[in-house]
Amino acid sequence: MLGESPLWVAAEQALYWVDIEAPAIHRYTPSTLHKATWRLTEKIGCLVYSPQHGFLAALQSGFAQIDLKSPGAAPLITPITNPEADRPGNRFNDGKLDAKGRFWAGTMDDAERETTGAWWQLHPVSGAVRKIDEGYRVTNGPAFDAARGRVYLTDSAIRTIYKAQLKDDGGLDGKTVFRRFAAADGYPDGMTTDARGNLWVAFWDGGCIRCLDPNGTILHTLDMPVPRPTSMTFSDSEKQLFVTSARTRLAPQALARAPLSGGLFCVELE
Repeated sequence: MLGESPLWVAAEQALYWVDIEAPAIHRYTPSTLHKATWRLTEKIGCLVYSPQHGFLAALQSGFAQIDLKSPGAAPLITPITNPEADRPGNRFNDGKLDAKGRFWAGTMDDAERETTGAWWQLHPVSGAVRKIDEGYRVTNGPAFDAARGRVYLTDSAIRTIYKAQLKDDGGLDGKTVFRRFAAADGYPDGMTTDARGNLWVAFWDGGCIRCLDPNGTILHTLDMPVPRPTSMTFSDSEKQLFVTSARTRLAPQALARAPLSGGLFCVELE
């Protein structure tokens, strides 16, 4: 229904992603064409992985460690903390690890009306959590450009991507607008950076992925066979780009025109 948070795990040569609304975690292994699924009992915004700490997730109930047992079996969920227990109308959405292993995850108003969303940062060793930024309606990202010491954060509802310098302690410095988009472009959604520092962005209701250079100039546009691509990640070599998509809230006529909505795609890059 709402595919998100694609995650390439090099040690397994496998792709993980979530369905926020199912809710579920999926794994696809390209070498065997095998798909596995773990069902959950609450919404999951995003999933991250590190060899040191395994899988971590941002759930409706907050940050948690996830132990994925045999496919089909219920995963073991160990709660860590819920920084927004006082905001029951919010849920976690997108998130990623930065180069130091800190887990960034954004919250949003589940009704997409209020600017109650914020960016939170979980330290995987200490378990400490802190708020990094606030005032968002629909958080998406983040994406990191290590060479420039830069982080990108998106408020999809207002079609705006921000950029900021990343301080040593994980805070933001000099946050400014990176680029705003017109209604005809769709809504900037999930994103990632490549080895050259270009920013790849999925456009909800834009039916495409756009690649922008560090100055915000559009270098490439990849048209997708679905109107709502949601996010993407590269394989090891950056020759494959895995893209998630959504079918949630699409009218029957739109689904008839784009029956692959909600699918997982692989874009072969030269």
